[in-house]
Amino acid sequence: MRRRRLLGLLAAAPAIARPAWAQGDDWNKVVDAAKKEGKLSIYTASIGSPFHKKVFDAFTAKYGIKIDLLEARASEVRERVRVEQAAGRFLGDLHHNGSTTTWLMTRDGNFQPHGAIPNIANVDPIYQPDDLKIPAEVISYSLLINKNMVKPADEPKSWKDILDPKWAGKILSDDYRALGGGAVFFPVMLRTFGRGFHDKLAQQKPVFSRDLQNNERRCARGEFPIYLPFNLQDLNTLKGLPVKAVVPAEGRPYVRFDISMLKNAPHPNAARLFMNHYLEPESQIIFGNAGYGPVIRGVVEKTIPEIRELLATKAMGTTDPPKQDEMLALAKEIYK
Repeated sequence: MRRRRLLGLLAAAPAIARPAWAQGDDWNKVVDAAKKEGKLSIYTASIGSPFHKKVFDAFTAKYGIKIDLLEARASEVRERVRVEQAAGRFLGDLHHNGSTTTWLMTRDGNFQPHGAIPNIANVDPIYQPDDLKIPAEVISYSLLINKNMVKPADEPKSWKDILDPKWAGKILSDDYRALGGGAVFFPVMLRTFGRGFHDKLAQQKPVFSRDLQNNERRCARGEFPIYLPFNLQDLNTLKGLPVKAVVPAEGRPYVRFDISMLKNAPHPNAARLFMNHYLEPESQIIFGNAGYGPVIRGVVEKTIPEIRELLATKAMGTTDPPKQDEMLALAKEIYK
């Protein structure tokens, strides 16, 4: 697999005419046309993930289609697409990014309809796709507790339990006033419990830090008994440490990653084939075992036991991209 960063070949690339789609409902024709295209260009905001590489490599091994991968931060991917398309240089086939950036780029007109994809029929109803995007995987959030500092009887059973005065000054948290896990946690709790929840949590004086991986280690070292919101995909990196992920009764806040076909994609059939591949159970279980929420039915039950009970909990809620700026402003007002 050949990898490209943001400093690509834009200036030297020729304009690309829109290619032909395989016609009709015969999926075999799509597969044949994809193999003839032989290439696929994916722009992703998931940087250096070994789990995504497994899925990409499996696609190439199965179909013989080479993947040209650009990995960059979400905002950089968006800017790359904007510049290319404004210049009439349609180089990318697929966009893989968080739901907020996907929403912004949908508004900007960067995508085209992906056409029929057989495995869409297996998508869990809560993660419904549309004509421009399919769900890819889900990042889920929980509490992380230090088992030496939080007795089993004191483990939060509800998200509201962190409002108990005994946790005042003892909660380490991602910042709700900036983009990231905190900005997912804030609106979900607001919708579920109302503003009163955040007014009381602010009185607990949570300690904000954006150093996410170090935050998990600080909890493990005993600097804080509770860290939130904890990204479940990081659980595998904490094996052997005295920490435990806890999903309260109301469920887990989450954010989706989506896959969309970029406008005038040069390899549209390979793009459709890859979207279908991404929704195969064999692909989704790789993500499930890594702590991501699978988006198709029947996969959570097949994940490894230590992650299965966490992913089997309720998907509590997610962000509302059109209200993102409003939510950040309200978080700044409450958490001064």
